[in-house]
Amino acid sequence: MRVLLINQVFFPDVAATAQHGHDLARDLVRHGHDVSAIASRSLYGQKGAVLPSRETVDGIEIHRVGRSFFGKSSILARVADFAFFYLAAMTRALTLPKHDVVICFTTPPFIAMVGRILRLVKGTRCVYWVMDLYPDLPIACGVMRPGSLASRFFESVNRSCLRAADADVVLGRCMADLVRSKGVPEDRIRMIGVWSDQEEVKPVPREANSYRRDWNIGDRTLIMYSGNFGIGHDVDTFLNAARELQNDDRIRFAFVGGGKKKEQVERFVHEHGLESTCVIAPYQPRERLDELLSAADAHLVSLLEGVEGIMVPSKLFGILAAGRPAIFIGNERSEISQVIVENECGASVRQGDVDSLTSMIRGYADDPESCRKAGELARLALVEEHGAIHRLAAWRELLQELAGDTGDPNPSGSPDA
Repeated sequence: MRVLLINQVFFPDVAATAQHGHDLARDLVRHGHDVSAIASRSLYGQKGAVLPSRETVDGIEIHRVGRSFFGKSSILARVADFAFFYLAAMTRALTLPKHDVVICFTTPPFIAMVGRILRLVKGTRCVYWVMDLYPDLPIACGVMRPGSLASRFFESVNRSCLRAADADVVLGRCMADLVRSKGVPEDRIRMIGVWSDQEEVKPVPREANSYRRDWNIGDRTLIMYSGNFGIGHDVDTFLNAARELQNDDRIRFAFVGGGKKKEQVERFVHEHGLESTCVIAPYQPRERLDELLSAADAHLVSLLEGVEGIMVPSKLFGILAAGRPAIFIGNERSEISQVIVENECGASVRQGDVDSLTSMIRGYADDPESCRKAGELARLALVEEHGAIHRLAAWRELLQELAGDTGDPNPSGSPDA
């Protein structure tokens, strides 16, 4: 097959969609397929063009277009950057040789319109990889007013993208329900969750973990939130839990990553004098992901209530790979809550339930063995169902079905086969 991926971020960007796109592309190349990607020359959230306009990485032909003129300085600035990327990506996509299948992500929103144009002009089959839904997300987070002219317009655009695609790949049961409610035929909806690689991310023993040593954690119970502190994530519940537990010397917190709400986290820690019990750190290199995730005894995953189905946080699957339990903060309908409860690899609490969250954290500090056993079940869930090997196989099957491919030219997965 000839496969094209279109997303504003791609390797070497550290954004989650960039990493998953790179994983999928590498896997397709390993199985003998020709893969190209169209992405931005800018790193996510930064101004300027710092990446080469064209290069080949891991056998993937990457075409980078445009640049960010404004970064994330304002909503209007982001819209302007998005518009420039739409035009540049569409121009490049139309000038490339025909691909059998194009996979369109959701960064920027509605980039699937480029896939729709390729479908009409070149007959390329189109897959809409629904990482999140717009305008559902800004409406749920209070950024856009429901029922407004803008909301209705963007909702019609998104429904058009969903219905025009040959397949809409959703990340969980809650997201499938939401997409189904928009009138998308059942046979177009394919559920393929995101993943972590069980070989790339493995548990690292506490005593050998340099993060614990550098952060002076000792033998204390470390609770970590790692990744994007975005507008769809609840930070208030776990911040208030950290404040409630600040006098319990057995417990420490680490807040690692970036995003729109990271400044709120840093401000809260400073204003409440939590610097001695809370570690603040930026995004860490992907090559140290296993050590970072293994540094914690348990992890936090959060989602604002009302956002379930609109987003499915990908951070859970790295946590499972590292063999650590997760505490989900949000609605139990979320795919994340369901995976945790079904596999007994953590717990789920509602947004704002600080008492239950602090009780669970104290429980792990009181009984480290229960924490360890939940971590073992987490790793087992990843290996048996939620790992990259399962998800990537599902992707290959879908793409081959759409492309009319008769079979995998390299079923062993070996680059030398």
